[in-house]
Amino acid sequence: MRVLVTGGAGFIGSHVVEGLLQAGHEAIVLDNLSHGKRDNLPEGTPLYEVDVRDGEGVAAVLAKTHPQAILHLAAQVSVSYSVAYPAEDGAVNILGTLNLLEGAQRHRVEKFVFASSVAVYGPPQYLPCDEYHPTVPLSPYGMSKWAAESYIRLFHRLYGLRYTILRYGNVYGPRQDAEGEAGVIAIFVSRMLAGEPTVIDGDGLQTRDFVYVGDVARANLLALHAGDGETFNLGTGRATSIVALWQTLRHLTGYSDEPVHGLPRTGDIRHMVLDAEKARTKLGWTAETPLEEGLQRTIAAWSRS
Repeated sequence: MRVLVTGGAGFIGSHVVEGLLQAGHEAIVLDNLSHGKRDNLPEGTPLYEVDVRDGEGVAAVLAKTHPQAILHLAAQVSVSYSVAYPAEDGAVNILGTLNLLEGAQRHRVEKFVFASSVAVYGPPQYLPCDEYHPTVPLSPYGMSKWAAESYIRLFHRLYGLRYTILRYGNVYGPRQDAEGEAGVIAIFVSRMLAGEPTVIDGDGLQTRDFVYVGDVARANLLALHAGDGETFNLGTGRATSIVALWQTLRHLTGYSDEPVHGLPRTGDIRHMVLDAEKARTKLGWTAETPLEEGLQRTIAAWSRS
């Protein structure tokens, strides 16, 4: 299958591209390289340096490549950035998705797979969150992901576009960007290995569902042929506090300093853990990588870089 991966040179996208190629698919990448890197891609992977906000550029790539499926991972992913610049967040996450949906409909793309986020749920009314939990986003980022999801469902109703929506937990692993706040594990690992101070936002008792990037990439491949018209959580079902995460990484890296506690971040959800039973039964997916094993792989990758 010929598959266009938006954001394919980025952290998660590059792992998806590798999985596609290993499975015998043809992978094409659309990425503006604002965070992605050419070096993340296997040699010879076609790369179109186009921003998803560029409607004409997106249309030209689709007209040239005629993909059978689109895996849409390109996004603005910072919660704090979305709070500071909600219009820019919406331009990437909503307008960018609409550009791809228009192109998918025009060029008869067979399947559209969307990388969404647990941020669409907002503060949980119960835990673990399943896909039937109310969606009350707490940040512009969560709202833009929810709006994009809604447009995808609308294009299905209007044009019959097949789709699967994947709501990611906190994804981590090799190649994650240690800049900004989006990847707390990458930030901790990079600073611990360098012997630099580490900052925990707030009291550190907030919890997250950390899922390994290789498991998330596998879910994208499964969604090419399964899960039509469905939305799935991708998580482990295990809540980990930031303090507990920090302590585990301290042990694995041999870090000797104590953490510094900063202010809590605006727009952050206090606790989140996901129920991914629906993904197991309908998509054939489970998170297979234990947290400590995934952390060891991440540390090893940082040590080699």
